[in-house]
Amino acid sequence: MNIPCKLPENLSPVLRDRLDSAITINVRQALMEDVGAGDVTAALIPQNRQSVASIICRDHGVICGRPWFDEVFRQIDPDVQLQWQIEEGETVAPGQVLVVLRGAARSLLTGERTGMNFLQTLSGTATRCRHYLHLVSGTDVTLLDTRKTLPGLRVAQKYAVAAGGCHNHRAGLFDAFLIKENHIVACGGILQAVNQAHASAPGKPVEIEVESLAEFKVARAAGADIIMLDNFPLAQLVEAVWLNRKQPGFAPKLEASGGVNEQTLVAIAETGIDFISIGAMTKDCQSVDLSMRMAGQH
Repeated sequence: MNIPCKLPENLSPVLRDRLDSAITINVRQALMEDVGAGDVTAALIPQNRQSVASIICRDHGVICGRPWFDEVFRQIDPDVQLQWQIEEGETVAPGQVLVVLRGAARSLLTGERTGMNFLQTLSGTATRCRHYLHLVSGTDVTLLDTRKTLPGLRVAQKYAVAAGGCHNHRAGLFDAFLIKENHIVACGGILQAVNQAHASAPGKPVEIEVESLAEFKVARAAGADIIMLDNFPLAQLVEAVWLNRKQPGFAPKLEASGGVNEQTLVAIAETGIDFISIGAMTKDCQSVDLSMRMAGQH
């Protein structure tokens, strides 16, 4: 059995276009960091010794990171054969075998830690996202990630968010407007910032962050496409959603951000907000525990 890897359907087009290069670069850098000039311990093993190994999950979790794991062994030794037993984004239980590897014992051992580092970290992100998604399953809200990612692993972690069933916010500073407090000050005000954004890139959605209902009303009148309600108390979120629906004219999408955790998430989602962005999706995740067991040699 070798289950093929399907990309998460929720992965944004921007990230999808950058995925292959990100995987190659991530793995190359990780192997340079770990293997360097060579694995001196693996060199103790006869070069022609072949082995079989299994990666086993020790936790409940959502498995993610297969493309990075595969690339580790492709770069180390293309002759290593991997037979995946689970799908990307599948929920697994302790003791479940994820993948069986066959090849040179040296290669399996050299790639073990780097491959599992990617798999356990991205599975941790996907697992947390799936948990958040389950909490708000009775609402229509869309959960978004943020730019609070591990340096160098932006594409990887946002991929894991999608594998967990949530959605991607902007990939970086280059692909979408998000006008924050300091941008507003530097531009001379909310109206000026929104107008400048629309003028500089007609047709590109403009999102702006506001910190009060008064600023929300200005941003709405200015024609912002998305308004981020930053650290709004619950009562003010409810009022903003109500005003947005009742007032005439174009109704922007509303996003809640700041102070979102397991205790506050459901109540925020129940306000009728369109989006909730959650930094904890990527910055507070706990890795899924994995181990590799060598099964034999020939």
